Amino acid sequence: MRKILVGISGASSCELGFLLLKNLKEKADVFAIITQNAHISFSKENSLFENIDFMQYIKDKFELYHVNFLDNEDISQNVASGSFGIDTTFITPCSINTLAKIACGIGDTLLTRAAGVALKERKRLILGVREMPYSTLNLEQMTKLSNYGVVIAPPIIASYAKAQNLEELKEFIVGKWLDVANIEHNLYQRWQNG
Repeated sequence: MRKILVGISGASSCELGFLLLKNLKEKADVFAIITQNAHISFSKENSLFENIDFMQYIKDKFELYHVNFLDNEDISQNVASGSFGIDTTFITPCSINTLAKIACGIGDTLLTRAAGVALKERKRLILGVREMPYSTLNLEQMTKLSNYGVVIAPPIIASYAKAQNLEELKEFIVGKWLDVANIEHNLYQRWQNG
């Protein structure tokens, strides 16, 4: 079975990363890194109290019992080595800070180290860069990484999916990320000619 890593950094809309993890159930051996800034962003956007057990909350809310969660501060974890064999690495959402570190080759956390491993091993790396508007520097960093084979896949909606509510828009975005990794799903209505 293929091995997939999902990194969730501190950009807005961390929920999309958790929904991606949920939709990888039974499709791969799934590993995840949730940064401290992701914890903060998700907690603030969802008005969570400080005394809540964050990891238990997201496991229960998104049914993530199939996920192997890793400590972002421990760069000795298995995904820090190319020999472990991660096939696809998602960073969804990808903060501008994380984008910049990857573009500059900085591997100071498990997440940025794992992204560096994907680059050196020439494995699929998918960045759901979450920002608007992009600065010229952001665009240069994305172009640089795209030239190295990284897939830049920001969470952008499309009207042809005919989403009726926010949940369906989120499913469309997650579905597009799964498409990029060649993972089958039925999360959204595909383009129909005519």
